Amino acid sequence: MATAANPTKQRNTTKEFTFLWVGKNKTGKVVRGEQRAASETVVNATLRRQGIRVTKITKEKFRAGRKVTEKDIALFTRQLATMMKAGVPLLQTFEIVGRGHDNPAVGKLLLDIKADVETGSSLSQAFRKFPIYFDALYCNLVSAGEQAGILESLLDRLASYKEKMLAIKAKIKSAMFYPTAIIIVAFIITAVIMIFVIPAFKEVFTSFGADLPTPTLVVMGLSDFFVSYWWAIFGLIFGGVFAFFYAWRRSTKMQLVLDRLFLRLPVFGPIINKSVIARWTRTLATMFAAGVPLVESLDSVGGASGNYVYREGTKLIQGEVSTGTNLTTAMQNTGLFPNMVTQMVAIGEEAGSLDSMLGKVADFYEGEVDDAVEALSSLLEPLIMAVLGVVIGGLVVALYLPIFKLGGVV
Repeated sequence: MATAANPTKQRNTTKEFTFLWVGKNKTGKVVRGEQRAASETVVNATLRRQGIRVTKITKEKFRAGRKVTEKDIALFTRQLATMMKAGVPLLQTFEIVGRGHDNPAVGKLLLDIKADVETGSSLSQAFRKFPIYFDALYCNLVSAGEQAGILESLLDRLASYKEKMLAIKAKIKSAMFYPTAIIIVAFIITAVIMIFVIPAFKEVFTSFGADLPTPTLVVMGLSDFFVSYWWAIFGLIFGGVFAFFYAWRRSTKMQLVLDRLFLRLPVFGPIINKSVIARWTRTLATMFAAGVPLVESLDSVGGASGNYVYREGTKLIQGEVSTGTNLTTAMQNTGLFPNMVTQMVAIGEEAGSLDSMLGKVADFYEGEVDDAVEALSSLLEPLIMAVLGVVIGGLVVALYLPIFKLGGVV
């Protein structure tokens, strides 16, 4: 038995490639196809045993393509669920989706997973080899579907979950993108005026030999500072942004402080808080409905919430639930969830329909996020335009005040 296990282990760890081949069968008819193997020699030997005389073998090359995104994974999950429900075999589904995908990186990923499944791995085991793209929640749900024999249903639920999570993230990004883009454009325009436009006006005003208004002198002083230290200003801004994101990604304390700060922001804080609760409840509802035990489900819920404060809170909830405390009490003890959420969870626990109640809470907060983002967009648009008008208009007026003054004298 030991000797039989070693070749299997060796075969599974051998790197394989996809080879395209052309040859002739026993009747002289030209045939072609593809095969995954470690080398051309293996392909030749395999085809020779099948009575095919190979005339050409080429190793298939994959273009790098763009990186694999969450949207790609969500789309693949939906395609996989749809095709399996239609009765298409699993390996053929991977082949169809992998070959037809417009992103070569996704195609290579799916064909690698297909190769693992062909060698005897379960689908969840194949996914776990790529943790960058398939997190613990994804793999746990697939594993639960395989064990219960309802993989198609679980994949459909998983695809819906991924699509809803992407929709929430898109809403938050759209709410943040507009003011951020306007601020960046306003800064660039102001910098151009300060560095190039105002010095030209300064030369003209100096030739007048007259006293300049105070606003014009202030603007000229700022322009002189920009011209002298533009490299320091831009370096400080870009360096600060880089250091911020670097520390945010690598420092747990920084993540906790910033996520807590984001939740307390006056305008954006409530939107972020609602989106986090929506993700938290949607994830737990999906895991619990799939038959994953509550304590095990909470392992994935905290990370899926997208906020470190809720991640730490989820660890506390998991610890209390594992010692016998009901979910409602554990959630109340964290102080993170509104009364409406805990009351809905309590009703779900009493009625034995926790997944349904969590799903309704997620639906409610997803709707709240949609309404809040629309309201914020309509509020920010005139506000940002007013701020831009004051900044840019103030610079223009300060530059033209001396000209107005000279015109009055004439």
